[in-house]
Formats: sequence, C-alpha cells, structure tokens
Amino acid sequence: MFPWLEIAGWTGSILVVLSLTQARVLRFRWLNLIGSLVATAYNAIVGIWPFAAMNAAISLINIYWLWRLNRERHDAAVYEVIEVAPDDAYLLHVLRTHAADIAGVAPGFVAVPGPGEERSAFLVQRGDETVGVVEVRDAGDGTGVVELDWVTKRFRDFTPGEFVYRRSGIFAAKGFRRVVVPQVGPGELAYLRSVGFRPEGPDGGAWVRDVVAEGGR
Repeated sequence: MFPWLEIAGWTGSILVVLSLTQARVLRFRWLNLIGSLVATAYNAIVGIWPFAAMNAAISLINIYWLWRLNRERHDAAVYEVIEVAPDDAYLLHVLRTHAADIAGVAPGFVAVPGPGEERSAFLVQRGDETVGVVEVRDAGDGTGVVELDWVTKRFRDFTPGEFVYRRSGIFAAKGFRRVVVPQVGPGELAYLRSVGFRPEGPDGGAWVRDVVAEGGR
C-alpha cells in the first residue's frame, strides 16, 4: 500500500474522532464531514466496500445537516425570543449552570441586578433549548447598555442574539433610543455590524445601535 494512502486513511479516522470532541455543532459537522469523505475514498480505493458505503452515508447526513443549519441560522421561525424578569428562577439557573463560560465572555457580569438597577433580560430559544441570553441595563437618557450577550457553546458558530436586536420594538417599548455595547472584543466586530451596531467615540471603543420603530431593522 502506498504511504500516502495509509496517511490519508489515518487522517480520515483522526478527523472523525476529533469531531466527536467538539461542543460546537457546526464545527462538529464540518470535521465529521471531511473525515467521513476521506474515509469513504480510502475504503473505496482499498476495496473495503461496507465501510466505504457507511462513510458515504455519514457524509450525506452531514451535508444535509450543514445545509439545514445554515438555512435556519437567520430564520426567525426557528428561534424565539422570550422576555423574562432579571430574577426569573429559570434564567438564574441557566446563568449559574454556565457561569464559568459566561465569565469568559463577560467577566464583569453579575447575574443578580444590584439595588435600584433596571435591567431587561431575554432568553433565545430554539425549540425547548435555551441557546442564548441577552441582558440590557437601563442607563437612563434613553440608553440601554448590553451587560450580557451570551450564546451556548453548541451554537457559538451562529448568532442567535441577533433575534433580540431585530425586534427593535421591545427596546422602544422600554423607552430606549439606542443600545450600546461598551467594550468589544476583536471577534465580535463582524457580529455587531451584522445586527446593526456601529462604532462610536474617538477610539471607536463603544458600539451603538439606534432603536427604530416597531417593524424596523
């Protein structure tokens, strides 16, 4: 057997195993697809047809799910935004369960609002699964400050938080004229632009989204 063929066979197997360690659903599907395609070719070349057929079937399944996940990622019919009280028992349960992950996204975030602090909280649901949480603090003068915009690891390759910002009416009803993200990491810039935020200030450190009337973007 040619050395390159042996290397290809091992590479396919490694990619399939590696995919099973991924928490992110999109990354899992892509790695599993590449690994199963390589494994299909390898087994076909060496004539192990049962394994070639099995990996070909796995490849088709991955292609279907990648198509479906990408089609649904911006579909408002798939994701639902539910407003809850900042001290809602289920919300606090979610925040406690994912506290370590949330601390990496928003290090200064405190789950329970302080005395006199007005905060709005939104759960982003995909069916019966909570895939994200957005919390906005009322800073006065028509300004809402995003305290938390967090997505579970499974859906971190997607942007479910966008459905909160799309529904501008929920912010207008609270008297907000604009929503501000005070500190932005490099990895968040494309996401914020995609949901209508723009840089503001001399250094562009804060990002702002104007609140438009109900039905606007």
